[in-house]
Amino acid sequence: MNVEELREYCLMQKGVTEEFPFDSKTLVFKVMGKMFALVALERLPPQCNLKCDPERAVELREEYDGAIIPGYHMSKTHWNTLFLEQLPPQLIKDLVDHSYELVVAGLTKKLQQELKNLD
Repeated sequence: MNVEELREYCLMQKGVTEEFPFDSKTLVFKVMGKMFALVALERLPPQCNLKCDPERAVELREEYDGAIIPGYHMSKTHWNTLFLEQLPPQLIKDLVDHSYELVVAGLTKKLQQELKNLD
């Protein structure tokens, strides 16, 4: 999966916006204002950071040694860095969904309701 395919998939999720809050090289995807994916546009090989359940994060790092590592410049407990070209596209989509769902679950009830009401 390349960065543009990842971008398109992230933007398909309900309530997602993209922005550059840190610099012009780090694309951030948010749901209702909360980050769930970061893409370092100039890093090679292409990679992204996704939120992950801590236990699952460790399992993924062991199973995909070198292709999934602790989150670069992020909480190593809750974020993974994925090397996009080394992983199956469906796995990346599943992990994007997992990250999105974790962030949505952590939203306030009010924001969760606003998200549900979006068309």
